Amino acid sequence: MSWKNKLIIALDVSRADRALEIVDRLGDYAGAFKVGFELFVGAGPDIVEKIQKKGKKVFLDLKFHDIPNTVSKAALAATRLGVYMFNVHATGGLEMMIRCKDAVDEACAKERLERPKIIGVTVLTSLENGSLKSELCIQHGVKAHVRHLALLALKAGLDGVVASPREIAVIKQNCGREFLVVTPGIRPSWVPPADQKRTATPQEAIREGADYIVMGRGILKQDDPIKALELISLEMLSA
Repeated sequence: MSWKNKLIIALDVSRADRALEIVDRLGDYAGAFKVGFELFVGAGPDIVEKIQKKGKKVFLDLKFHDIPNTVSKAALAATRLGVYMFNVHATGGLEMMIRCKDAVDEACAKERLERPKIIGVTVLTSLENGSLKSELCIQHGVKAHVRHLALLALKAGLDGVVASPREIAVIKQNCGREFLVVTPGIRPSWVPPADQKRTATPQEAIREGADYIVMGRGILKQDDPIKALELISLEMLSA
């Protein structure tokens, strides 16, 4: 897979016109664009179709987390939007993930839809060992918890997980090289980590075995996003 196909640019904006401007300007530098809460709520689901009409793939990052019936219906709606990939929270449990995956598989077979990749969110990159223990009452550390949730997602038949770069190796060791790892928390060496704590550079993430890296602020907040992308590509290629 080329470095461009491994890079997903996060459209962390609220307006459709701004998002489409970014897609037009940076589309040659990424394999897909991420539509998250801010853009989806601000612009509505039509933004997905507008990006796809430009020939670009969409990673729908809405982190579905609810009872199995509700999540499976949301998954069907995402599938019918034609997204390339979407995610669910692995902490929703095994039944939720299985029901989601089965509903998507059935709909794709019956309606002749292209099946999206379904990814389980493990532990958010804003959390560390201390917050897991003190706030969420999870006594084991982040790496052990990510491993547990990744294995649960694998058991459910999902295609991979979202995890920080620091857990890539343990996921690949336990779930296999073909199990996808999508990594947020990617920051070039010249960009501060902000609210994300478990971070890495593009080079470090690729070396660890990331299948996709997700970057937003590290590109969009730069004075020259294209120059930033050129430097990021060099980091990825050097890995």
